Amino acid sequence: MIEVKLIGTSGMIPLPDRFLSSCLISYNGNSILIDCGEATQIALKKAKVSLSKIDAILITHLHGDHVLGLPGLLSSIGNAGRQKPINIYGPIGIYKALEGLLYTVGYIPYELMVIEMEENIEHRFDIIGIDVKAISLEHWISCFGYSFILNLKPRFLPDKAKELNVPVSMWQKLHNGESVKVGSKIIVPEMVLGEKREPLKITYCTDTRPIDNIINFAKDSNLFICEGMYGDEDKKEDAISKKHMTFSEAASLARKANVKRLWLTHFSPSMPNPEDYIKIAQNIFKNTEIGSDFLCTVIK
Repeated sequence: MIEVKLIGTSGMIPLPDRFLSSCLISYNGNSILIDCGEATQIALKKAKVSLSKIDAILITHLHGDHVLGLPGLLSSIGNAGRQKPINIYGPIGIYKALEGLLYTVGYIPYELMVIEMEENIEHRFDIIGIDVKAISLEHWISCFGYSFILNLKPRFLPDKAKELNVPVSMWQKLHNGESVKVGSKIIVPEMVLGEKREPLKITYCTDTRPIDNIINFAKDSNLFICEGMYGDEDKKEDAISKKHMTFSEAASLARKANVKRLWLTHFSPSMPNPEDYIKIAQNIFKNTEIGSDFLCTVIK
């Protein structure tokens, strides 16, 4: 199972009751942080997140509301005693940006592994046992969306194993896909495993126009987290000019991508009550929810 927690939901500037957009993906005791605007480490503390469990940070793009919190967070992680490296992924330029941002920090007692990603190429890597993909979005500067896929093993069927007289000590090997020998018989995994299970998938896209590539990228996601900068349809021209999205555009992507749930995030500071516009999105995609700071779910 994967835990997904919104750390903040504001776009552009942090507000007294809304931290800047950020998200935490947690699996098997470790976490991936998406974006780190100013005050993100305070939001993480309020969310009771263990900083030492953050193994990777994914940056969507290099606008300040997505990166200015890195110096404080990385320093605090060091003060918490971390020694293992942290991987930081982002668009080309993230290395140079980090050099400048960390100038005031001084010593960090662990290594930063910075991975720069080229635009218009699908990138794929494994982080904490999750298959992570990144694609280019449409914003004013290089910007990436991320999907997280957890491939699930078929369920182990103890009753089948007992019928075949397989010792309990061999069950784990079979569940891991290895054959075992019981007496003179070879027991293959298919004999004691259930049907193939669909993978778990979470997709995160923010600071973008609603491009077609997002539909395929988010296809069949259990949870699609998408920016909804503006709820009011009268703000459509602002969304176009600033390369953001309205609630209706995000909901249309969710419907076309056949996702199970949509969380809206990255709200304009000029929209104090995003919930006032929820029906606009729900009329297009029923399972739409307004994201809020510390909103959390478990995907399983």
